Amino acid sequence: MGVIKRGIRNAFRNWVRTLSIVTILSFSIGLALTMLIARQTVQQKIESVKSSVGNTVSVSPAGLRGFEGGGEALTEAEVAKVQNIEHVTSITKTLNDRLTTADSNLVSSIDAGSLGQRFSQRSGESVPPSGSTSTNQNTQGTRNYTPPITALGTTDPTNLSSTMGGGTFKLESGTVFNPKNTDNVALVGKNLATKNNLKVNSTFTAYNATIKVVGIFDSGNNFSNNQVIIPFSTLQKLTSQTGQMTSATVNIDSVTNIDSVTASVKKVLGDKADVTNSADQAKQVVTPLENIKSISTISLIGSLIAGSVIILLTMIMIVRERRREIGILKAIGANNLKITMQFVVEALTLTLFGAFFGLLIGVFGSNPVTKLLVQNSTSATTNAVPGMGGGRGIGRIIEFAGVRDIQASVGWDIILYGLLAALIIAVIGSAIPSWFISKIRPAEVMRTE
Repeated sequence: MGVIKRGIRNAFRNWVRTLSIVTILSFSIGLALTMLIARQTVQQKIESVKSSVGNTVSVSPAGLRGFEGGGEALTEAEVAKVQNIEHVTSITKTLNDRLTTADSNLVSSIDAGSLGQRFSQRSGESVPPSGSTSTNQNTQGTRNYTPPITALGTTDPTNLSSTMGGGTFKLESGTVFNPKNTDNVALVGKNLATKNNLKVNSTFTAYNATIKVVGIFDSGNNFSNNQVIIPFSTLQKLTSQTGQMTSATVNIDSVTNIDSVTASVKKVLGDKADVTNSADQAKQVVTPLENIKSISTISLIGSLIAGSVIILLTMIMIVRERRREIGILKAIGANNLKITMQFVVEALTLTLFGAFFGLLIGVFGSNPVTKLLVQNSTSATTNAVPGMGGGRGIGRIIEFAGVRDIQASVGWDIILYGLLAALIIAVIGSAIPSWFISKIRPAEVMRTE
């Protein structure tokens, strides 16, 4: 009988032991594959996050923040130089303005409330806010403040994350205009549209021009839903600011290059602009994923070690039980290599059966285990962020990046890894028993028996 055939038959000499070993190995290899799949899935998500979150550099005129501060507007010629910097993939240009009752027939959808009145009273009197009345332009008088409407000119109309108020873009009706459009068209926030009875194809006036509504959007918050989004070139024309912008968002191929690009942008624009980046956001999102990756790696190594120890102890026990059989085989001419190969085949048979059932465990268990790890880790990170609204802020970033919607996938490479794990476990588990086999002498065994 051949060595391979004898090794396979020996694996099933004791069905109770075989079933026990295969069951334990199945869970060990299944856990190893589950952790391997989780690690690969998380690594792919980390790369995805690095290319989509925290990979932006914000550029604004020096001294300006939103509608606060001052400074001189940036020019398209200045920002165009940034496009040539290595790792820069694109630049989103924006021009912000405010619509008052003097500029438009639109009525703001935001009620000032006590906060708005308080902020307006502390904002100075040199330029009264839209809709306000004052007894004296240079003294604090009675004011009836109405929050203005934000007009946003942009080359990326579906991205509200970098505009005032943040938010996401969801088109509720109509279409999104072409970013290169120069017509008098606009997307209107849901709240603003409801307040002014606007629908798709309705018109409103702004800057002494008639503007057509081509779409209604929902940003998810009241502030951004009180704005109109207009093609960048159109708003430049309407406000007589051709060639100018109030901010730019520089998109980078990966967050790993953000520091070098930030430094290059500062060098190119000098003291004309304030340059900041969103590396901290990416770090907050990636950190829990890196933790999961570390846990998966440690669990993977631990599972492989556990499987190797199980098969090692099993084979040592089997070798000790079969000392007489090994002695007889040696007595009739079998060498150490053939006998060792017989036990290696037996160990490999047991681990292959364990790998088969372990693969099933890994395939069906990887997705729920990965999701559970991600949910627990990101929830802990969100709850740990201090400060007013901090947890909600990082929570929105995590949702935007789709971290919690992670999906584990199993490919043919996982099956190959499972077979490789079985081979490694079998070889390691048979190494020491092979040494015991070589030490068995037929004469001593016969005398002992």
